[in-house]
Amino acid sequence: MYFELESSKFISSNSQIIELSKMLNKLPSYSSELRKIDFRNPNGVAMKLSNFTAIDPNNPSKGLSSYSQLDKKTFFEFADKLPELKRISSLIFESINNEEIANKLYEIEEELDDYVKEGYEGEIIYKLHKSRERDKKLTESKKVKALRDTGKLECEVCEFDFYKTYGKLGKGFIECHHTVQLSTYETKQKTELKDLALVCSNCHRMLHRDIGNMSIENLKNNIKTAGNIDLEQ
Repeated sequence: MYFELESSKFISSNSQIIELSKMLNKLPSYSSELRKIDFRNPNGVAMKLSNFTAIDPNNPSKGLSSYSQLDKKTFFEFADKLPELKRISSLIFESINNEEIANKLYEIEEELDDYVKEGYEGEIIYKLHKSRERDKKLTESKKVKALRDTGKLECEVCEFDFYKTYGKLGKGFIECHHTVQLSTYETKQKTELKDLALVCSNCHRMLHRDIGNMSIENLKNNIKTAGNIDLEQ
């Protein structure tokens, strides 16, 4: 909106800003109990756009200087990557306008700890990633294929086998990781078995920790490298 609308139109009565406010209120980021009456209202949207105006070195308008450091960080993260900004924005809006997808995103809980490294495209897309990992039909199909091909369910990174370690308690248990990079996500993108990797809980967390760059092979290499480190040094 900031890059497509003239600064003089950053006012709460502007129809485009009102529509954007309605869209932002659909984001599955906060429960209804946490939403206030002024949650993402048109006035707040207009103020945020005016904050960006004050941050933008190429905009001669004065804007509102009461912006946060996060506003500044966000602006400069995307100011020179407009095609990528447009792709991410479109993906978010398409996701929240699709009732089936939106309901799945609401079901994904917030991260309970701060192990996910900064740098992925945003909370909504990360939740979209997690929802694809939790497609029960695909996950079960992936397990069945692995059992048919190898006769076991072991982590594709470290080869940990829950059944071998925990016996009956661990039989049939393993997690699925969606290997497709977030930077290539599309709303209507179909997840296939080849896009999933069976991993143990620890490796899954490590894959998510640097989700923008980490892959199965990279994590394998990390383990090999770590094995050559003298931890007492």
